[in-house]
Amino acid sequence: MKVILFANTEWYLYNFRRSLALALREGGHEVLLVSPPGPYGKKLQAMGFRWVAAPMERRSLNPLRELALLRWLRSLMQAEQVDLVHGFTIKCAVYGSLAARWAARVPGLPARVNAVAGMGYVFTSDDLKARLLRPVVRSLLKLALGGQGARLILQNPDDVALFERARLVDMGQVRLIPGSGVNCERFTPRPAGTPVNEPFTVVLPARLLWDKGLQEYVQASQMLKAEGRVIRFQLAGDPDPGNPAAVPETTVRDWVAQGLVEWLGHVDDMPALFGAVDAVVLPSYREGLPKGLIEAAACALPLVATDVPGCREVVSHEKDGLLVPVKDGAALARAIARLQDEPALRERLGQAARAKALARFDERIVVDKTMGVYRELMPSLQTAVEAVPVKP
Repeated sequence: MKVILFANTEWYLYNFRRSLALALREGGHEVLLVSPPGPYGKKLQAMGFRWVAAPMERRSLNPLRELALLRWLRSLMQAEQVDLVHGFTIKCAVYGSLAARWAARVPGLPARVNAVAGMGYVFTSDDLKARLLRPVVRSLLKLALGGQGARLILQNPDDVALFERARLVDMGQVRLIPGSGVNCERFTPRPAGTPVNEPFTVVLPARLLWDKGLQEYVQASQMLKAEGRVIRFQLAGDPDPGNPAAVPETTVRDWVAQGLVEWLGHVDDMPALFGAVDAVVLPSYREGLPKGLIEAAACALPLVATDVPGCREVVSHEKDGLLVPVKDGAALARAIARLQDEPALRERLGQAARAKALARFDERIVVDKTMGVYRELMPSLQTAVEAVPVKP
């Protein structure tokens, strides 16, 4: 079987879906990775994968440019004679599915699997551009996601309910799979006896977007520092200029200059980062299933997150983390202060988070469920494919 994995960045393919690509290759299938150009394309090629740079601009609304992208995708699928196309995020799911239907050799081929990780800017933002785009995107979703030979993978029950209410797809085609998984052999707890950090350190690992709760994170830092608490507030992530919700780099640097946060930029070695902090914070406005939280959970770290779709699938309040109301910097500050003050609570929540990660979010579980979706559409696919752990 030949499979295309199509995403809006090569970084996403490398960091979120390489275990799936490895599992497919290990099973004897041919994998073609497709995304806009970027530096991680070479890393994928160094792993022995075929990677093709797509002529795609994430923020483009130019009809001619978008039609050209669809034509390019159709030509690629026809030339490669692909059997299955798996698109990630709304734009790639829609365009990959439309192009696959356009390139169809027979009804249902190429098979179409679409993974929508959260509803994205168009459905979460209230600005004018998002509101204008919403009905257009709804119509495209209905056209792209339906029909013979299609499945839609969603990451949390809230998104399943949203799609059902909006009647965007036949619910018989929907499958619930929790995220892209985490390598629980790579993300592990700190060794027993590791010295306690001084001062207490928290990190927010995410792209620098307003809807990741950066404003509330900075507010929490201001409040706690005003109380005289000594806490390091770290940000781990790069700006995302391709996203309308991007926080300007000048704003982040101003926060740093005020002593409110430490900006680490892009971090390649996330296990090392999590091994050097005391808690992980994600005050996001909405998620599909946040990768950073499940990686931190696998490291047995206590989690603080907002009580929103996606985050509450990872964090159960008072069991394996703390949930706070969305857009509430004061509540976020209180939760962080509580973790600073109660080391026994940190230990209990962290151990429970690790147990949940092993039971629900291990990447081998996620890859196996994804392969199960492929088998629904391609009965000839081998039924025994082992997931290949991602090497540290």
